[in-house]
Amino acid sequence: MPAMSARLPVFVTALWWSSLSVIGFVAVPLVFMRIPQKMLAGYVAAGLFEAQAYISIACCALLLVLSKKNHSATIVPWARDALIFVILGMLLAFLLQFGVAPRVIAYHGVRLWHNIATALYVGQWLCATAVLWRLTRPREAEGDAISDH
Repeated sequence: MPAMSARLPVFVTALWWSSLSVIGFVAVPLVFMRIPQKMLAGYVAAGLFEAQAYISIACCALLLVLSKKNHSATIVPWARDALIFVILGMLLAFLLQFGVAPRVIAYHGVRLWHNIATALYVGQWLCATAVLWRLTRPREAEGDAISDH
């Protein structure tokens, strides 16, 4: 496997994890601290979360494509134990964006739906963390380490 294709899953996963971290744990809390009108802050936060959902979906889709060897049915070694978290993360992003977010925005049982949205977002972050952890662990003993060769 060429060095670039071996490293690309790490970069994609790092983008997925870091974007979830920055949007959810830095940007949105800052929006609510800096914008005094809660409705306006909620509108801005919704836009950030929507962008994040599409970033998550794109990263997961790319990881799914990268998990196969040359368009064959063979799964590359890094994906063997990480693929379930990629699929689950993508499912959570779809569910959050198209199932839960419209209810939060519409203020239908806002506290309940906000709590569900938070749980789904943290679930996505945990999935991205699990994939990143698996992709960056030392694998010399298994013979499938990401290396410069």
